[in-house]
Amino acid sequence: MAKPLKVGVIGVRGIANTHFPGWNESPHTEIAALADVDGAVLKAQGDALGVKALFEDPYRMIQQAELDIVDICTPNMYHAPLAVAALDAGRHVICEKPLAPTPSEIKTMIEARDRSGKLLMTAQHFRYDGAARALKAQVDDGALGEVYHARSWMLRRSGAPTRPTFVERKHSGGGPCIDIGVHILDLTLWMMGHPRPVAVSGVTQDRLRRLPGAFSNWGGPIPASWDVEEFAAAFVRFAEGSTLVLEVSWLLNHPKTHSEDMQMWLYGDRGGAHWPANVLLKTDNATRQHFDVQLQNKEGGEPHARECMDFADAIVRGAPSPVPPEQSLDVITILDALYRSAATGREVVLG
Repeated sequence: MAKPLKVGVIGVRGIANTHFPGWNESPHTEIAALADVDGAVLKAQGDALGVKALFEDPYRMIQQAELDIVDICTPNMYHAPLAVAALDAGRHVICEKPLAPTPSEIKTMIEARDRSGKLLMTAQHFRYDGAARALKAQVDDGALGEVYHARSWMLRRSGAPTRPTFVERKHSGGGPCIDIGVHILDLTLWMMGHPRPVAVSGVTQDRLRRLPGAFSNWGGPIPASWDVEEFAAAFVRFAEGSTLVLEVSWLLNHPKTHSEDMQMWLYGDRGGAHWPANVLLKTDNATRQHFDVQLQNKEGGEPHARECMDFADAIVRGAPSPVPPEQSLDVITILDALYRSAATGREVVLG
């Protein structure tokens, strides 16, 4: 039986390789077209996937290929124009994080979504991690009560991706804030129930990459073209009175587990929690005892593949976007305010 939804993928290297298995595994989708500015890479990927419709111009693919879904896996600064073009052409769109580097671009994408009546989803694969899904179920069930504070960080020691698409602002729109900050911030806001941000105080640092002989274990010597931050931190206040401390870095003298240290702490009036250890921290005031509860992770499969499959399933069922752009708008509004606060040395109050 033929699969009903045809997918076109833009940008076939890097992260796209984590999406292809999801499209192939889904009972609803088949990869029908590929686009990439590098013709040699495009042909090799087309041969590997058995896809014959290949385009070096992604806009030609959007207009000419028979598609239901466009999957955008390009550098950040190209997300918004490609997504708008695809939505205006009547395609559903799933786009790699960040949805766009600035709030104004995301608002433009939302307007295109509304014009088209199609779905727009941000590929936030942390939400599909088994540990995250298990913890989210507990939070939604009230295990922590009201979450009034959170701490989140995603820190690397000598873990900068030194390719131009990451470290040159004209391609990326920012450094670790935009690259990995969106992951942990989106996860934390999701766990907190998407409180509305009202103020952000932020700082950025650019120190270690400037030292003589500076290097990254992920890419060798630091390129001279690097013009984004290497570290950022923020204090965020929300309308409901809750708060968040955020830290992100590609280069930091910080101990690491595997390639990076990713942690989130949630503090509520009925308990606390830690991810990814997935421990609930509880207190029994009647007996004056503290106790910890170890959660069992939910089955979820590979997160990148699952997000693609979930998107296709939502289209078929007529369900809402699994990660709606309005939620990504809050993420980027906070990170944009962090940058503005760092530039002025003052707290940014959000309207």
